[in-house]
Amino acid sequence: MLQKLFDQSYITLIFHLLEYLIIAGILFVIFYIGFRQTFKRNKIQNRKQKKNDFLREIKYSLVTILMLSFMWVMVVATPLRNYTLLYDEITLLSGLWILPSVIIALFIHDTYFYWMHRLLHQPSLFSRFHLIHHRSSNPSPWASYSFHIGEAFTESLIIPILAFILPMHEISLLLFSMSAFTINAYGHLGYEIAPKWFRKSFLFNYINSSVHHNMHHRHSNVNYGLYFRFWDKIMGTESPHYVKKYDKIQEKRF
Repeated sequence: MLQKLFDQSYITLIFHLLEYLIIAGILFVIFYIGFRQTFKRNKIQNRKQKKNDFLREIKYSLVTILMLSFMWVMVVATPLRNYTLLYDEITLLSGLWILPSVIIALFIHDTYFYWMHRLLHQPSLFSRFHLIHHRSSNPSPWASYSFHIGEAFTESLIIPILAFILPMHEISLLLFSMSAFTINAYGHLGYEIAPKWFRKSFLFNYINSSVHHNMHHRHSNVNYGLYFRFWDKIMGTESPHYVKKYDKIQEKRF
């Protein structure tokens, strides 16, 4: 039992570490090193980040990876799993459920994140927990997991929440994790890379962009959503300048 738990912990830690280093690393190499001049017009803020900013973001992200791995192992590899809706057997029906379960999980996560995020912006909690993330006022992909350990804990609670309310295979959890982090890294990219057609698509009214989340880092009290715009719209927390800012960046690009 202990050996199995140790093996699962090791595999989970390596998975989350590689997920962070590969996805954030590739984006960083492309936009901040290799093709920085090529994507100059895509830059959302003109200010340049410093090396110490990147190192700080990576340092705190490693703490978050440890917390995520711990929560994952607690849900997947301990007796707690017996009380969840996680399943092992893949039949035709359960196999077809994998993709829909990932999509539903993203919607659940977005709702959880919005309200948890709003809570962390309360003055007493912001200075104690959330300020570390907002030290990246001009974020890079490395900032995607840059949290205080207390915030890392609240962020990672989405894993047991999903496991207890949504039937999911471990493959679904893996796909959810990779999808969530990829979107998260895009939100912290510091560059807008959405295609030109996106602006006139109905999707623009519902899906966040890199500009959307970047404005949150710069102005703090707007644009709390993670994947979608609808909670910000419903609660009146979306920046009234968002569309104008987005259009300005896209005009510069195209």
